[in-house]
Amino acid sequence: MSTAKSTKKSMCLDDLRRRILTQELEPGIYLDEAQLAERYEMSRPPLREVLNQLAGEDYVILHKNRGAQVAPMTHKTLRNFFVAAPMIYAAVSRLAAEHATPNQIMRLKDAQLLFRASIREGDAAERALMNQRFHAIIGEMADNEYLLPSLRRLLIDHTRIGMTFYNPRHVALAAQRDVAADQHDTIIELIEAGDAERAADLAIAHWELSRAEIEAFVTPQGMQYPLGEAPAKAR
Repeated sequence: MSTAKSTKKSMCLDDLRRRILTQELEPGIYLDEAQLAERYEMSRPPLREVLNQLAGEDYVILHKNRGAQVAPMTHKTLRNFFVAAPMIYAAVSRLAAEHATPNQIMRLKDAQLLFRASIREGDAAERALMNQRFHAIIGEMADNEYLLPSLRRLLIDHTRIGMTFYNPRHVALAAQRDVAADQHDTIIELIEAGDAERAADLAIAHWELSRAEIEAFVTPQGMQYPLGEAPAKAR
């Protein structure tokens, strides 16, 4: 019985992470414990254990008398996200190249195969989740208890931002998606070769590509409509 309860809690935890990362549960909303308990067929005590774990991982914030709130994305958090991202990604990639194990490298390659498959299939949610998994594994490789919590928090918002702005039908960004996938392959090669400096440099270049993709979505294209002749000229 305890094994069944543990499995149910694990499935609930994984599903809530996925729903938050894909913005099915939007930033800032409060979670209804009664609805969650019904959805996952769980009593309140194990559900609260799940929510406590999600709070420890920065997916939600627990408020006294108000319950669990999906981690908001405010102007301040987004500003800090853009400031911190290149520093964290570079540091983690450098350490990953120094400490990665063969088993971790194999897992990274598997994540990359799934990332490329999601691009081919035009699956925005899966692309965002596989990108998150790819960089999370690099974080595990780094094996640094100070950097890993920062990376996990960064990846939550990076994945949610990707879900907000990524559109598989946006033809103009198809080339950038291919470049990003190619960069993943090179990152794997550099980590496998133990080339810490080049891995860190490429991590920054990879971040810049992601930043440019985000900026392309928040900056609307101008409308191209013929305006006709000026009235004076027409007369």
